[in-house]
Amino acid sequence: MTERRTARRYDLSLPVLIHLPVERNACNGKTRDISTRGVYFLIGDQFTAGSELDLTMTLPAEVTGGTEVFIRATGKVVRVEKTAGNDDRQVGVAALIQRYEIVRSESMKA
Repeated sequence: MTERRTARRYDLSLPVLIHLPVERNACNGKTRDISTRGVYFLIGDQFTAGSELDLTMTLPAEVTGGTEVFIRATGKVVRVEKTAGNDDRQVGVAALIQRYEIVRSESMKA
């Protein structure tokens, strides 16, 4: 199998808030890895390939080397797969990031 990724992936386990604008509901998940072009996260809800989503993640100060950084992103689900493990309800979701914004915690307080 050939590697098709064009952006470096970082193994980061971070809480992520996923909002589905069309369905107007939100749920929580946990990232497994992330890059500037995509994210893979684990979640207990079902998603469908092609679904639009909004993501909000917080990079802690330990990761950024300074202050907390918030990432807001919009994207589209490209793959949904069952995960290996004990929890049959949990699925892995690969999403293409179409747009993102990085906000430092100082800006959030203002």
